[in-house]
Amino acid sequence: MSPSRTRATTSWALVTGATAGIGLEITRQLAERGHDLVLVARNEDRLGEVALELAQEFGVRTEVLPADLADRVALARVEARLADPSRPIDLLVNNAGFGLKGRFLDNSIEAEQAHLDVLVVAPMRLCHAALGPMAARGSGQIVNVSSVAGFLPRGTYSAAKAYVTKFSEWAHHEYGPQGVHVMALCPGFVRTEFHERMEVGRDSAPAFLWLDTEEFVTAALADLDAGKAISIPTLRYKAIVAGARYIPSGLLQRFQSFGRR
Repeated sequence: MSPSRTRATTSWALVTGATAGIGLEITRQLAERGHDLVLVARNEDRLGEVALELAQEFGVRTEVLPADLADRVALARVEARLADPSRPIDLLVNNAGFGLKGRFLDNSIEAEQAHLDVLVVAPMRLCHAALGPMAARGSGQIVNVSSVAGFLPRGTYSAAKAYVTKFSEWAHHEYGPQGVHVMALCPGFVRTEFHERMEVGRDSAPAFLWLDTEEFVTAALADLDAGKAISIPTLRYKAIVAGARYIPSGLLQRFQSFGRR
């Protein structure tokens, strides 16, 4: 899409974790759809590079908002941007996150606290900041990037993602009548930098479980367009989630090593 092409919308989207992996692909596809973008991530230089690339390629307006979401002061700046009535955000994508390779007692409590702050506290607070203005206007969309892991017993990461999924499902039904669509996006293993940052190899899970980032995000946005409360990629992951409801937790524990090696 060239900058001269007529844009489909002039709405603003705010995406956290916007400079890598799923977040970067989401920003690209939203820009292709014509959304102006507020990009949130920790690395200010990388934010500027991505913002310039999107503006040049797709002709959209961009803002950058550097923030470490584990820092309450930085998080408050993002909350304020979402709540600003003079510059309404029409779509919030809570994507920022990271994983801890070690098991619970192998990690420091500080690492676990930061993990909880980014995966649970930040999305909750940003949803609170966004939902008020959206409900008042009678329109808006929120995508909370959760995980298939939230349906499985896999330590604090799974516990955090279970919260995000359940919270999103509840908010979908609670605020849908007021015109706000909330969706939990539950990826499985996606080919991004996420596992590389954890120093986890691609051989940590069977090859058939790995998903292409572009195809995954395309399917996710189609589910958003369709008004779904929960988006789970591909039939194989839908089958895994459905089966997890009936498989005893003790048996599921045998798959703890997936995504850790």
